Amino acid sequence: MEFSTPYAIQTQELTKQYDDRVVVDHISFHVARGEFFGFLGPNGAGKSTTIKMLTGLLRPTSGRAWVAGFDVAAQAVEAKTRIGVLPEEMNLYERLTGLEFLEFAARMYGLSGDSPRSRAVELLTLLQLDNDQDKMIVDYSQGMKKKTALAAALIHNPSVIFLDEPFEGVDAVSGRIIKDILQRLTAQGATVFFSSHILEVVERLCTEVAIIDRGKIVAQGDMGELRGQLHSGDATLEAMFLQLVGAAPQNEGLSWLA
Repeated sequence: MEFSTPYAIQTQELTKQYDDRVVVDHISFHVARGEFFGFLGPNGAGKSTTIKMLTGLLRPTSGRAWVAGFDVAAQAVEAKTRIGVLPEEMNLYERLTGLEFLEFAARMYGLSGDSPRSRAVELLTLLQLDNDQDKMIVDYSQGMKKKTALAAALIHNPSVIFLDEPFEGVDAVSGRIIKDILQRLTAQGATVFFSSHILEVVERLCTEVAIIDRGKIVAQGDMGELRGQLHSGDATLEAMFLQLVGAAPQNEGLSWLA
């Protein structure tokens, strides 16, 4: 789907606070269309909370966000029809078969006629789930559920795709297939907003990276720009990430392993 702004995602002072605890602290950033964007941070840094606000699952305390050119709060329906979401906590209708669930997802996004079934079958085949498409999701492995949830996020051909730990629990062969799908989508102009703790994968796939720590964006740019900001030569993404979030080496271990 086309939209006029050059940015697929834009935030302005986006903030989420629970009582006295600020989880996301006045963050402002933008993501260009067609970007494979990595969003990184340690546990509890505010990654999942940010994704929930960007996808309309959580209302911000203050600030604004736009996705695909639409204000996520004021134009929620318009924004949600243009995004696909793979959350970290998958909530699937497990008493449906894989095929039934994907057809249901397609119709919820407004697809009609033969499109829901044909797209569902294509995705199931591509993700190597076709032999299990008539099995109830409750009997799927964790990796199969992950692939089914990804298929549901892609079935309506969204402009912006939010992925929270998409490779967790997925085997190497399926992981390669998923990477190829996502790279083809970005080559065609879709935007992928990708959060993962697997930094090697992020470094290989992402064209730009932002790092959040304690609710604040502490760095953003491509690998060359990050190295320039940190004066870190040819450092890996892992080394720069650890430097930015202040992860010092632990000199003291467990007493019984001394």
